Amino acid sequence: MNSTAPVVFFGCLVGAGLALVVRELVPAPPKLGPALRRLNPPAPSARVSEQSRPESVIGTWLVARIPTPLPRTDLALLNQPVEQFVLNKVLLAFTGLVLPSLLTMVWMLLDLTLPLFVPAVAGLVAAVVLWFVPDLMVRRDAARAREEFTHAITVYLELVALRLASNIAVDQALEDAARVGSSWSFRRLQDALLRARMEKTSPWRSLEDLGTQLRIPLLRDVSDFARMSGQDGASIYGPVRARAKSTRDEQLSAAVAAANADSEKMHIPGAVMCVLIMCLLAFPVVLKMFALS
Repeated sequence: MNSTAPVVFFGCLVGAGLALVVRELVPAPPKLGPALRRLNPPAPSARVSEQSRPESVIGTWLVARIPTPLPRTDLALLNQPVEQFVLNKVLLAFTGLVLPSLLTMVWMLLDLTLPLFVPAVAGLVAAVVLWFVPDLMVRRDAARAREEFTHAITVYLELVALRLASNIAVDQALEDAARVGSSWSFRRLQDALLRARMEKTSPWRSLEDLGTQLRIPLLRDVSDFARMSGQDGASIYGPVRARAKSTRDEQLSAAVAAANADSEKMHIPGAVMCVLIMCLLAFPVVLKMFALS
């Protein structure tokens, strides 16, 4: 009974490590309650400061002491703190470094021999691989977020054109169009325009800074149109509608190309299955031919 207790203990540790790795690699779908709270956040005075949270404190300490390149642009687009990102990298790397040693200890408790260099090398390899997993995840999520933001900007251009058709000034048209949407991308536009109003600066400069910060060229095009109307007094209704139409066509072409690529990939499992069935059907005949020879 006493000999099985360490095996059970280390088995639990290994299971916890594997669960942590799976949780980071395959994020769970968002829950309804937290999603609704993010859409309607409480007052800032009722919230705990993010800087006082333990993970933020530890993440700040790690950022100051680990010289690693950080995807700050992608993190800003995803609204993810840098401290949390570095903390995730360190936790995953530590899990990859310790997990092979725990598996080796369980292996040794079962009276099975294993060279000591095997868990050391496996731990280093796993730590290096898991160290770059958050970078790949952030890059993937940022690409999806930029695509979603581009779709939102296309709708925003149409809304701005509709407001300009009502003989409204370009500054007011930009703000009215941004207030229509409630998604995270429209909230970014609302924050940028509100900051421009509070700082008494031009809204197109704020939109240009946001497009440069998030690496979204279409948003810089919006700022160029607004600058043309605000500084030169030019009518931008036609160019805005034309830019929105061309962007929709590009997005439609990209969606069609992605659908065709997915359709081609769907033929691969069917072809592999046909080959396997043919091999199964031909195997008895080939075996009988070799038996006769």
